[in-house]
Amino acid sequence: MTLADLKRGQQGIITDVSSSHIPLKLLEMGCLPGNTVELVQVAPFADPMYLNINGSHLAIRKETAVHILIEFEDE
Repeated sequence: MTLADLKRGQQGIITDVSSSHIPLKLLEMGCLPGNTVELVQVAPFADPMYLNINGSHLAIRKETAVHILIEFEDE
């Protein structure tokens, strides 16, 4: 699964961000393997996505989100 597959309110754990399509700034802001991510809101036409990653709020494009692999948290 990728970050782009999350639905509003769902949480997951980032498992891989090794793609060259991910800007360094996202890594600096905590978009790293092992961190929890929650989809807070989606803009019209599903782009960009507003996320909470370990307490940091950021918006990323869906074209970037498809390169970030996640697994869903056990509920």
